[in-house]
Amino acid sequence: MRRAHSMPFGAQIEPEGVRFALWAPTARDVSLLLDGAEHPMPEEGEGWRRLTLPTAKPGGRYGFRIDRNLVVPDPASRFQPDDVSSLSEIVDPRAFAWSDGSWRGRPWEEAVIYEAHVGSATPEGTFAGLTAKLETLRDLGVTALELMPLADFKGRRNWGYDGVLPYAPDSAYGTPDDLKRLIDHAHALGLMVFIDVVYNHFGPAGNYLHSYARTFFTERHQTPWGAGINFDGAERPVRDFFLHNALYWLEEFHADGLRFDAVHAILDDSETHFLAELSERIRAAFPQREIHLILENEANQARWLTRGEGGKPVRHTAQWADDLHHGWHVLLTGEDAGYYGSFADRPVAHLARSLAEGFAYQGEPFRTLDNHPRGEPSGHLPPCAFVTFLQNHDQVGNRAMGERLSHLADPQRLALARAGLLLAPQIPMLWMGEEWSASAPFLFFVDFAPDEDLNRAVRDGRRREFRHFAAFADEEKAKAIPDPTAEDTFRRSKIDWAERERSPHREVLADTASLLALRRAEIVPLTKSDWLGGRAALPRPDVIDVTWRFGRGTLRFVANFGADFALPMPAGRVIWTSPAATCREGGEIVLPAWAGLFAKEVA
Repeated sequence: MRRAHSMPFGAQIEPEGVRFALWAPTARDVSLLLDGAEHPMPEEGEGWRRLTLPTAKPGGRYGFRIDRNLVVPDPASRFQPDDVSSLSEIVDPRAFAWSDGSWRGRPWEEAVIYEAHVGSATPEGTFAGLTAKLETLRDLGVTALELMPLADFKGRRNWGYDGVLPYAPDSAYGTPDDLKRLIDHAHALGLMVFIDVVYNHFGPAGNYLHSYARTFFTERHQTPWGAGINFDGAERPVRDFFLHNALYWLEEFHADGLRFDAVHAILDDSETHFLAELSERIRAAFPQREIHLILENEANQARWLTRGEGGKPVRHTAQWADDLHHGWHVLLTGEDAGYYGSFADRPVAHLARSLAEGFAYQGEPFRTLDNHPRGEPSGHLPPCAFVTFLQNHDQVGNRAMGERLSHLADPQRLALARAGLLLAPQIPMLWMGEEWSASAPFLFFVDFAPDEDLNRAVRDGRRREFRHFAAFADEEKAKAIPDPTAEDTFRRSKIDWAERERSPHREVLADTASLLALRRAEIVPLTKSDWLGGRAALPRPDVIDVTWRFGRGTLRFVANFGADFALPMPAGRVIWTSPAATCREGGEIVLPAWAGLFAKEVA
């Protein structure tokens, strides 16, 4: 099985040779540099420059000289062996032989996602290193691996959100074929693979589009990173650049889905929003495959998650459920800074509504947004429209010291939250190492050397970001924040898989595996049936009682965050209880503080 995605950009191998194409509407002169020779590229209209060379071969190095001066890589480069500012490499995608020809994916309801950063998930920090861990993840009960952004970034270490060449898997992790081997092996084990993509901005180093395609950006829209990408301009190649990128990962790399970063920052006033066209193009391109499209959207716009016939997603499959995370986090840690302040007033009620309906805020004033309304009604959506988590790269890595939740919360309380995550009917996501409460932090790290000015700006900006916290209020205290440009900061973020064999990590791992086995046996069959509705009640201000109704039965979650709470034995079967729960004569169950139960009633 050989795969290649055909696109109007970049270097494409054709019967006549290699066709090179660059959209450079604001360049006066463009020439192709290939293995030391230079070839003029005439203008063909609408900003396009194309040239086919019969002598070009896979492995050749090429770039484009702009206005007889600046040499730039291909913005649609498939591989950058020597980083973002060097020449691109011609890749023959059909050279890789796939063994997963019968793979069509897995139903979304079966998803248990494992989010990982390739560079710090294993000691090797490579695609090959992570490939060696796939069987372990499969045995744990994980069914989907979600990779943080892979697009080529400046330097040897980065979270991935500073990518500038979105078609090129970063060479720090290996070659494109190494990534394909990872995905091919994952499919052989029954694992899906999702890739995190960033379509709202480019990183601060190595983006040369301004030098030959200034209209790729527009001052009409301002984002946290500057001028917005010109999605709603007259230049069709801007949209096509990202549409093809999504199709490229799904076709050429046979990925099972994409996670779209911060779509609230994709500013588009077109009649058809880019997000709508994106989902339409993908759904039309792969009608026979299980393709899953996941949003990160601070605006909580339920409109993108609409269901159609048979409960199938019309556009996007699910959204990261930040509200549910925030409710759990406030209860577990007592923190109320930043956006947690909007959940600290009634964390139990916010958590209950999030569990039952998806969003805690569905148009109500949001304190962190100066009381502007946030969110849209979401109670009509099934639980699988939401990806839930107790931790992720943002919620850990955007802390000054990169602490995991296991560094902050009492283990007994965290055990209840873990069950609440893995047995609720939403789609659960684990952050790498969370399954055993890994001890390593996940810190913010970059590598912009030798640009010391940019490195300094990142260091200073990171310390300013936390000045409003008392622990880092003055300059001396702020020096305790790890230097994001130091290699040691990155190395400290690597997880230690050997911990899995030692206490207390061994016990947490066993609990995670047990809960995932229970999920597979008891929860997934419910979620694969018709969704009939959810309901949240607060028997006391410190107790939640959430019920989800499906065609095949009902699931109930009761959790107590205060003094002892007694309830009659639930209908059906109790499938899980906290170890501290007890039974009284007469059939009552007593839940002490931070204890809970799940009960299931079959229709």
